[in-house]
Amino acid sequence: MGTRSLTAFIIKGEEEKEIATMYRQFDGYPEGHGVELAEFISGGEDRLYNGIGCLAAQVVAHFKPIKSGIYLEIPGDRGLGEEYLYKVYTNDNGQLMMLCYDVDEEKTIFIGTPEKFIAKYKKVEETA
Repeated sequence: MGTRSLTAFIIKGEEEKEIATMYRQFDGYPEGHGVELAEFISGGEDRLYNGIGCLAAQVVAHFKPIKSGIYLEIPGDRGLGEEYLYKVYTNDNGQLMMLCYDVDEEKTIFIGTPEKFIAKYKKVEETA
């Protein structure tokens, strides 16, 4: 059985509005999906997007062709067996941010930029 996750794309304003939710059936843990997501959305100057809706479409297009087990769900749906919930949004300064919530532990384990997520969770491969 895989580690399931949800990735929610959020528009922040007076109220938080979830506009898209992507379900991943396996490898949803921070060192897996979390790092892959952070690496893709950080993308440097090559990652251009016109708002969170545009970024959400790019993320789905990126993950779907190469991964089975990727589905779109109704925004706001929870209780789909997910062990981790990722939220992608921009802060008040327009900076792209990520949040990672551990559903089993019922606590937020990360809030920050995709680059900081990568620094925290990416495993450094040992060289022989």
